[in-house]
Amino acid sequence: MTFELIKKDPGSAARLGSLTTTHGKIDTPIFMPVGTQATVKAMTPEELVEVGSQIILANTYHLYLRPGHELIARMGGLHRFMHWDRPILTDSGGFQVFSLGELRKISEEGVKFRSHIDGSSHFISPEVSIEIQEALGADIAMCFDECPPYPAEYSYVKKSLELTTRWAKRCKVAHSRPDQALFGIVQGGMHPELRRESALQLAEIGFDGYALGGLSVGEEKPVMYEMMQECSDILPEDHPRYIMGIGAPEDLVEGIHNGFDMFDCVMPTRNARNGALFTVFGRINIKAAIYAEDAGPVDAECDCYVCRNYSRAYLRHLYRSQEILASRLNSWHNLHFYLNLMGQARAAIAAGTFVSFRKEFYAKRGENPPY
Repeated sequence: MTFELIKKDPGSAARLGSLTTTHGKIDTPIFMPVGTQATVKAMTPEELVEVGSQIILANTYHLYLRPGHELIARMGGLHRFMHWDRPILTDSGGFQVFSLGELRKISEEGVKFRSHIDGSSHFISPEVSIEIQEALGADIAMCFDECPPYPAEYSYVKKSLELTTRWAKRCKVAHSRPDQALFGIVQGGMHPELRRESALQLAEIGFDGYALGGLSVGEEKPVMYEMMQECSDILPEDHPRYIMGIGAPEDLVEGIHNGFDMFDCVMPTRNARNGALFTVFGRINIKAAIYAEDAGPVDAECDCYVCRNYSRAYLRHLYRSQEILASRLNSWHNLHFYLNLMGQARAAIAAGTFVSFRKEFYAKRGENPPY
């Protein structure tokens, strides 16, 4: 994997970049649709290409449990298994394991846990996580980390950070695929000094890219943005920077504003399945009665397949009728909105006008930038 930093915006920390992997080039900043179980819900790979997807995310924990990484390896790897010939990033499974609560037990060696599917007992260590991700064949693998809860005591978060650093070192030693990049994950809860400490430790170890984990877990927006700001200047400038799991459009804009390149979240597809659609003017609830006879598109400024061909009234009818097509069309629009937002941000950085782009983004929503 190689990363080229093409241009920096003159009025912010926003960056234009190019990330080259075994399965193709990615223009950054970029949003990665989440295909947790080797599928982005309701979308075919061809449709993902049409909405502008350059890279997708799959999940180590879920694919380890079902159908199993060894089976996927026998089937030719994750790309062939799911009919996707563009880049894939795999989450290490750390967040999913630690979200199991009482179903898991953490030790220095790794994590023992019970499957949320059938209650069977399993163990994942940094080495096992890397083994699974190498078998899956993702272009980018993530270090196994501990994601502390929020809120959490300072002493716990510090110990968690130190464990994450030790696990990161073990992941780097275990990682052996030359065609697969490995990213370290910055932890430290909502404590600025711990975030800086984690970022410095990971930069000293040295990884192909760096991610912020443990955000969007219940903290207030200003706190989230502060954590972005604390790490932006510490992480190596010539490496890709990734914020994991944040997904509101304004969070992506602020992440770009603070110098980050990669984002992922289930928000566009999960919201789509629940009837929430994103527009340049904010989110709308297609279930609302006001759309019953609305012949207009979801977003008058959107040129996606859905907005070109279907009315709000029809989408409301599909949703209220519980038709499968509702999830498909809603997901199509939301993913296009997210990926188009990234494209507009890239164009603004290239033109040196990201500050104006950010202001206009908020102005259309009737809001002011958060700072």
